[in-house]
Amino acid sequence: MLDIVPTGSSKIVSPAAEPDELPLPSDPKVIFIGGLFVLALLTTAFVAREVVLPLVFAIVLKLLLQPALRALERLHIPRLPAALLLILALFGTIVGLGTAISGPARTWAAKLPEGIPRLEERLSFTRVPITTLQLFLQQVEDIGATGPSTNGAVSERGAAFLTTLFTGTRNFASGFFTTVLFLFFLLVSGDTFLHRLVAILPHFSSKRQVIEISRQIERDISAYLVTITLMNAAVGVVMALAVSLTGVGDPILWGTVALLLNYVPILGTALGVLIFLFAGLLTVDTLWLALLPAGIYVGLHVLEGETLTPMLLARRFTLNPVLVIISLVFWFWMWGIPGAILSVPMLATTKIICDRIRPLAALGHFLEG
Repeated sequence: MLDIVPTGSSKIVSPAAEPDELPLPSDPKVIFIGGLFVLALLTTAFVAREVVLPLVFAIVLKLLLQPALRALERLHIPRLPAALLLILALFGTIVGLGTAISGPARTWAAKLPEGIPRLEERLSFTRVPITTLQLFLQQVEDIGATGPSTNGAVSERGAAFLTTLFTGTRNFASGFFTTVLFLFFLLVSGDTFLHRLVAILPHFSSKRQVIEISRQIERDISAYLVTITLMNAAVGVVMALAVSLTGVGDPILWGTVALLLNYVPILGTALGVLIFLFAGLLTVDTLWLALLPAGIYVGLHVLEGETLTPMLLARRFTLNPVLVIISLVFWFWMWGIPGAILSVPMLATTKIICDRIRPLAALGHFLEG
């Protein structure tokens, strides 16, 4: 693009200074080796997920607890007791919530079979389209079959689906002790690994770049985790009040459900709407009151997820929403529900690293929202 000059002027103007182009790899060997490295990394994450998943979860929890740890150190509390105190507070809260909601959860599970006929009656207007869809799917499944499908086959498919759905969650639960162990030593070690990495790097520019990336990841990811945790806690409190006022009951249970589901972008919100819809229809006689908890949950998601949280985090980083969905689905397939929770922090960390390493700047720009 040329600069504009007055008519009649014979002055030649040089092209305007263009912004630096993002570096793109041109050597096929580099692209091939990079692709093999990413593939090997993902394969390792899948095969060794019983070790890798607790480690990644411990690193994310360490970033979440890092501001509190630094605050305790400013109060002259040594790192070892401070780390123990934070771990006890975190997992004590989790155990306390689990104990508080276990009773109401068992009660709801026990009365769910009795409430199914009531739910079918109140959703009778959806019976015709659902039946039509079931018949269509059954006809598709029967194409090429040697005989009619049996209830046993349907039950086996349903059991296989549930097994696949909760495999990642079960594996994560089995690694609970490993996560706590990793988290404790990560908190106690502090910046030991960073100091060792800086010490072995040969150039001062490389040392400074590593320190900047580390500090930026800690600041941005900690801010993200603290922000969404506070927002999710606020959503849980509001939903607890909503179900209490509408007559659904068990506010601690439903507030905890809302808090946990809000950690999973989009899919968690959709599941939460269905859960609160069914809970209202099962317990509340007045239709508009029965629909109110689900409506309040949707309104909170619009207010918090689309307005408040993006406004608070926009200065730090923005992510491409399409890539967020792809990351969510991919890591859910890799690691189950914990993978869906960790997908956004891992994607944000990848973007921070790419933005500050020149050869990866194009990938960081691609990840930007």
